[in-house]
Amino acid sequence: MNPLHRWDLSPTEAIALQRELSRQVRLVPLAAEPETIAGADISFHRFSNTVDAGLVVLRLRDLAILEAVHVRTTAPFPYVPGLLSFREAPPLLEAWEKLQIKPDLLMLDGHGTAHPRRFGLACHLGLWLDLPTIGCAKQRLTGQAAPPPLTRGGTSPLEVASEVVGMVVRTRDRVAPVYVSPGHRLDLATAVRLVLATSLRHRQPEPTRQAHLLVNQFRRQLDRISPDA
Repeated sequence: MNPLHRWDLSPTEAIALQRELSRQVRLVPLAAEPETIAGADISFHRFSNTVDAGLVVLRLRDLAILEAVHVRTTAPFPYVPGLLSFREAPPLLEAWEKLQIKPDLLMLDGHGTAHPRRFGLACHLGLWLDLPTIGCAKQRLTGQAAPPPLTRGGTSPLEVASEVVGMVVRTRDRVAPVYVSPGHRLDLATAVRLVLATSLRHRQPEPTRQAHLLVNQFRRQLDRISPDA
C-alpha cells in the first residue's frame, strides 16, 4: 500500500485533498494485460455507519472466482455527495488486507475520473494501492452525454466543458448503460474494453456483480445472527 493521508478530515479538507491528489493520477496504457481482476462493492446499513465491504478476485480469461473476502466495519466519514471515497475506501482497504491473491487490476462500483474533481473512488484506491483501477457506476455523477446506441458495445463520451471524463457504455442490448471511467494507471479505452470483456450476461461487469452478491450474502447472514449489528 501507499498510505496517502489520514482519514479524520473535515469535508472542506477532503475536497482540498481531492484536488491535490487528482494531479497524481496517471491515465496511461496498461503496462501489461492483467491476468486477474478484482471487483469491489460496499453495502451500508440504513441509519447506521455499519458497512459490509467485499472483494472478489477473478481470473480474467474465464472469469472464474479465485478468492472472495468480506469485512463488516464502521465507516469513518459521513455521507457527503462527491466525497464517497472517504467513506468507502477505508472499509475496502480493510478487506484488501485480507486478500491472499492480490489482483492485477481492481474494478469498483463507483467513479474514477468521471467525478466533479476528477478524483472518484477508483482514483483514490488506485493511488493508495498503486494499482490499475476502473470505475464502473450505475448512475452518472457529473458531465453530459448523448444516449449510446441501443446495442451491446454502444458508447457515448461523457463530457464536462468539452473534456471527456468517461464513457457511457451499453453492456447489454436495450438495457440501461453504465458509466465507465479510468481510476489510475490505465486509459479510458482500456477501461471500456475490460468492462465489456467482463460483462457477459448482465448489465454489471462480473467482478463488481460478484462483489455485490458477496456483500449482500454476508449482510443477510450476519444480520440473522446479530439483528442489531
